[in-house]
Amino acid sequence: MEYLTHNERETMPTKTIVDCSTGITTEVELTAEEIAEREAMAAEYAAQQAAEEAAKAAAAAAKASAQSKLAELGLTADEIAALSK
Repeated sequence: MEYLTHNERETMPTKTIVDCSTGITTEVELTAEEIAEREAMAAEYAAQQAAEEAAKAAAAAAKASAQSKLAELGLTADEIAALSK
């Protein structure tokens, strides 16, 4: 039989359950399924954030490239800024 030390028990993820009819609050350790779901949701969120950052970087690179090409055509910085608005 394996026993958890006090520190190991403290690091276990928990959820708080509130019984609104009685006002009793109970803290319960998450099940393995709940932990797996939580980890999957965190991974999905991280992937979405990375995709959003990549899209922002691509848009900024495209804008810089377009501005550079306009400057090569002889437009001034003010003219390029006017087109960007």
